[in-house]
Amino acid sequence: MQNRQQAQAAGVRRTVIRSLAALLGMFAFAFALVPLYDVFCRITGINGKVDATAQSIVHEEVDTSRYVNVQFITRGSAGLPWQMSVEMRQMSVHPGQTAEVDFTFSNNSPYETWGRAVPSVSPSNATRHLRKVSCFCFEEQQLQGDERLTIPLVFQLARDLPEEINTITLVYTLYPVQETLRHTSLNGTRNNKKAARETI
Repeated sequence: MQNRQQAQAAGVRRTVIRSLAALLGMFAFAFALVPLYDVFCRITGINGKVDATAQSIVHEEVDTSRYVNVQFITRGSAGLPWQMSVEMRQMSVHPGQTAEVDFTFSNNSPYETWGRAVPSVSPSNATRHLRKVSCFCFEEQQLQGDERLTIPLVFQLARDLPEEINTITLVYTLYPVQETLRHTSLNGTRNNKKAARETI
């Protein structure tokens, strides 16, 4: 009788350990899925994901025979008390031309907070033809309470942009930045603010 109880107890322990291991494995897989998906989208251009690294201006002849309408959309986040606005909602750009537009971040809380603007491009096949030379999306931003910060986006449309693309929509969505990620971006953010700070 005692041996049977011991065997049953050992079986229960094994089941619990296996269940916990399975749960941990599922959690790890789900946690890794988002960054893996982002990497895949950046490589393939699927879903309009763009690479968050600076690109160089390519000195090529501007195609003055056609205009491309570039639209800018900003979206907030429930977890971040910021407002994001853009100098102009749309602009016409020649392929090969370098353009600049200002974006303004406003912290509507009395507390210091950190956030990041994550970009996406539509249509997705325009992603590889949009070069971001200077962009606030390259790093996290820090805003003091009730602070405003204006930063330019400098971009260039490649001359080989497909003829059928007449409109490109660039969407920026704000997300809060976790505490563990803040320290890695502090130095770069401070350097940006020396040139771009605009307080209320």
